[in-house]
This record gives sequence, structure tokens and C-alpha cells, in this order.
Amino acid sequence: MLSVQPDNKPKGCAGCNRKIKDRYLLKALDKYWHEDCLKCACCDCRLGEVGSTLYTKANLILCRRDYLRLFGVTGNCAACSKLIPAFEMVMRAKDNVYHLDCFACQLCNQRRTSLSMKIFRDFPGSPVVKTPCFLCWGHRFCVGDKFFLKNNMILCQTDYEEGLMKEGYAPQVLNANLLKP
Repeated sequence: MLSVQPDNKPKGCAGCNRKIKDRYLLKALDKYWHEDCLKCACCDCRLGEVGSTLYTKANLILCRRDYLRLFGVTGNCAACSKLIPAFEMVMRAKDNVYHLDCFACQLCNQRRTSLSMKIFRDFPGSPVVKTPCFLCWGHRFCVGDKFFLKNNMILCQTDYEEGLMKEGYAPQVLNANLLKP
């Protein structure tokens, strides 16, 4: 965003072709714009408000989200095999890409889906109460958390150590990294 025009000669807006008499104007693609005229061709958001970056392709001026939606590369999640939109934040481990929600210990998640509710009675004859089993809820990883990778399977430390005892495998230790598309 530029402040008042230094030479006091109003510039023409590339969007509406009218003179820019406003206090502020935008300069993009070597042209001048009213703040209200520089908009994304898809979603109509004002590009001066969503950041300092705009994208252009096929004679379209686009915000980042729409550029990635239209022209970005999509892929599939290594855990759930569902499509990951190009504009979505992802986690990566080696060559694998994951949805943020899928980047979790895969053994914990298997237990969670099969054992997610336990039935309890306070005493014989009391009503049955279903409660979540907090022992088998999946361990989700955050940026910087330590996780283990065995045959492209993400493991938490508990499952890693159990595997060492049972099978004697030695997966690689990695740190979680949040990656932008």
C-alpha cells in the first residue's frame, strides 16, 4: 500500500479506470489500484486486506487460497488415502504427506476405532454407562513432537517401545514439521 501520491497528480486505477483520489492506493503488477478495486477474481476478497501477496495466472488476479485451489498440486494422505486439497496445511514424514488430523500414532488410532467405548456399572444392578476409553485415544503429534516411523507407519513412543520388546525393530526417530502447501 502506498500513501498519498507524491507528485499530487492522481493516477488512474487499473480496475475501474477512474482517477485515484483516495489517501491510499495499491501498486500491483506495475499498475495502480483503488483499495476496493484490487480483488481476487474468484472470491472477490480485497487483496490489500488479506496480505501483501497476490497471484496471477491465465489473466486472473487471485488470492493465495484460490490460486492453490485452481492451480496447486493435490495429493493423497498417507494415513487415510483421502485427497488433500492444495491449499490445506499438511504434515510430512519422509516422502509421506498427511492431513493434520491424520498425523497421529497409527496403532493408537486402530485401537481407538475398535475400542473407543467401554461399558461400566458402578455396582450390580446400576444403569450401564458408556464412557470413552481414554487409554486408547490416538496420540496426535504437534510441531516438534518426537515420533517414530516404521515401514511408513507413524508410532508414538509407547508403541515404539512395545514394538522393540516384541519384534526387535528399530524405526527412525523424527521430529514433526508443519508444512504449508
